[in-house]
Amino acid sequence: MTTVAVTGASGFCGSRIAALAAERGLEVVCVGRRPGPVGRHLPWDARHGEPDLGDADFVVHCAAAVGDPVPGSPAEAGMRAVNVGGTTRLLRAAGDRPVVWMSSASVYAPPVGDRPITEDHPVRGQLNAYGRTKAEGEARALASGAVVLRPRAVYGPGDPHLVPRLLSRVRRGRLLLPGGDVLLSLTSVDNLADAALRAVGWPPGAYNIADPVPYPRDRTIRAVLTAHGTPAGIGRLPVSVARSVAGAAERVARLRPGREPWLTRYAVEQLARGVVLDVTRAERRGWRAPHTLADHLAAVASGRGGALSPRPDRS
Repeated sequence: MTTVAVTGASGFCGSRIAALAAERGLEVVCVGRRPGPVGRHLPWDARHGEPDLGDADFVVHCAAAVGDPVPGSPAEAGMRAVNVGGTTRLLRAAGDRPVVWMSSASVYAPPVGDRPITEDHPVRGQLNAYGRTKAEGEARALASGAVVLRPRAVYGPGDPHLVPRLLSRVRRGRLLLPGGDVLLSLTSVDNLADAALRAVGWPPGAYNIADPVPYPRDRTIRAVLTAHGTPAGIGRLPVSVARSVAGAAERVARLRPGREPWLTRYAVEQLARGVVLDVTRAERRGWRAPHTLADHLAAVASGRGGALSPRPDRS
């Protein structure tokens, strides 16, 4: 029987990949600080040492430090220790095993215009520490011959980041968004898990992973808030004003070590710019995204969508 080692298997993406692997009949080894939802647990802190990957035939590396810390903060240094140093140690431990490495569309340079982003889009000028450290780790993974997946704005059951942040920004039944409506690619965690397990046989390189179609920002956010019991109107703030507010929030956060800003320039750009991922390269390998946001919201509305979770992806 084929065995897969999933690092970060107690986190949002890793736990779904581990569970889906078990559903498909694979033996699962969960590698990280905490046990995963299935299989055998092998302890590893991604900040230190090489992981024991057991008898795994291939590896899906999801362990990562996530967040949006102030540049130059201790949190950024910790992020680099996991996302760059942890990658180096994981690749060394993997040896000749195939590796599927979980990256992010945050590695891309900010888009100009509205053309879909292919994997050839420049990887530079990242807007925060997460994007920078993921780009550094990704470069090492690509150099080793790994398959690298680049999802954007992953959502689904147990989401500890995207939806909780949206819900926390609603004030008096209103959510302010920067600029006008735009099209955004999102990635269902179920689509990402499916791609991660299929990608082990793909040629080495980078692959965008996203839902079948992009979503209009304002209508989609209204639907998400309503499904989670917080219906709200959408207000629009000029992008220049939103950037100024975010810059001020970042300056305040520098005076409070260990605390992330309540708003960052990265967050503003994520919502203000239209970002559509071209997934043709993955589709040429026979992959098709089977799930949409509508599927997830229907499950949430019916009580089958899973609770929001505060767990980070780092393991």
